[in-house]
Amino acid sequence: MVALVVRRFFQLAFLLLGISFLVFASMYIAPGDPAAIIGGPTASESDVEAIRDNLGLNDPFLVQYGRYVSNAVQGDLGYSYQTSQPVWDAILVRFPNTLKLAIASMIVAVIIGIITGLVSALRQNSLLDVSATTFALAGISIPNFWLGAVLILIFSVNLQWLPVGGMSNPWYTLDGIKELILPAITLGTASAAIIARMARSSMLEVIQADYVRTARAKGVKESSVIWIHTLKNAMIPIITVIGLNFGFLLGGTIITEKVFAINGVGRLMIDAIAARDFPMVQGSVLLVAALFVFVNLIVDIIYTYIDPRISFD
Repeated sequence: MVALVVRRFFQLAFLLLGISFLVFASMYIAPGDPAAIIGGPTASESDVEAIRDNLGLNDPFLVQYGRYVSNAVQGDLGYSYQTSQPVWDAILVRFPNTLKLAIASMIVAVIIGIITGLVSALRQNSLLDVSATTFALAGISIPNFWLGAVLILIFSVNLQWLPVGGMSNPWYTLDGIKELILPAITLGTASAAIIARMARSSMLEVIQADYVRTARAKGVKESSVIWIHTLKNAMIPIITVIGLNFGFLLGGTIITEKVFAINGVGRLMIDAIAARDFPMVQGSVLLVAALFVFVNLIVDIIYTYIDPRISFD
């Protein structure tokens, strides 16, 4: 287990280096001049050039990238071109909202996805199975911005049961839970559909295994056959999908945060891209990438507890 963690941290270092290079290069060649955006429409050519010199934007690409990596290794991701605020401070203020949204969405996805997939597998080719398959197809196909707008229209505007948007209350309060319900459903629907499809296929494969037939032949109760012999052995691919989707949720909240006016990292990232705020974009992407690798490390560790036969040493 220790060897796995050490290997993953080395992989994380190389991965972040590669991602930082790709993001830095993408922002470098992207159209638009951040110095002109900072200076505003009234800035003269000399003012814009002075801003470029001050930010080091006139230096060669490799010099700029080397300076960025050197500072990042020391924990300095730079300062926002828009607000002059340290990038770390801006991200840490907004990250709790993104994390709360991702966790709430994953809870919705796991509950709905596993139950739907389990029922579908146990009632194969029945009306329930067809309904679950239709739900999975619809969940993957429906765009987040459309689903979010429909939920707001129904539950916030017409019924007035839930707030339209925002996330200003602690998650453990009633108001905080109400703020999370609609965005969590919006963001978690697609993941629930993917988990449901994987749970169904994995359960169908395990149900046909010899040890399941043997357990039934010995007279083991059906509930024990399902929950102990079948579901536990079907969980490996399901957990893989859950881990991947949670990583995607951490970096894929941009549209949902926009629709529900949530001040999170996704919204910060898209605003920074529009403003050519290079340090803010790079810092946000690096954080999301690091979290994605960390989540997958946790998934690998969970594997060994579910199935002791799995070893990464």
